[in-house]
Order: sequence, then C-alpha cells, then structure tokens
Amino acid sequence: MREEHEFFPAADVPWRDAGPGVTERVLSRDPGTTTLTRIARWEPGLVTSEVLRHDYHEEVYLLDGELTDLTLGKTFRAGDFASRRPGMPHGPYRTDTGCTMLEIRT
Repeated sequence: MREEHEFFPAADVPWRDAGPGVTERVLSRDPGTTTLTRIARWEPGLVTSEVLRHDYHEEVYLLDGELTDLTLGKTFRAGDFASRRPGMPHGPYRTDTGCTMLEIRT
C-alpha cells in the first residue's frame, strides 16, 4: 500500500541519485510495487539510448526545462503532460537545458 503523508515541504526530501544524469525526490511510494510519486531532475546534455516500455501506468508533468523525444522528433516544455499505459513505447530522450518533472507511477 502507498505511504500516507499529510502536507509537507517537498523541498525537505533530499535529492538522491537515480541513475546517470538523473536525481530524484521520492515523495511517496508503495514499497511492494513500482508505484511512486517523485520529482525527477535530468542534467543538461543528458541523452538516453533506449525506447522505454514498462508494466505500470505513468503520468509525467514537465515542471521546468525541455525534453526532446528522439523517436517523435518533438520537444516538450514546462507545462506539457504525458499519460502512458503499461507497455506504451516512449523515448529515447535528450535534454539540452536539463528538465525537472513530476512523475506518478501506478
């Protein structure tokens, strides 16, 4: 079951390494599944090489910066939103400026 939290300052959650060029603040999670809510920050110049598919539903809201989907040839900016069903292919990506996103996995 997902953790329960009343309002708290998200800035109090420390950034931690989430892979090459990515840091995250995990705001809540279900320890027994991949369900989580996090803020992810990608460093400027980060390029990924894989088309991603996963077994969970994912919603992503870009808070800052820009993110280019190399397969689609489209650049997304702060205020853009994605909702992906399990198995939906997406990426690879590049960010020249870096970006920060709110990600919800269920």
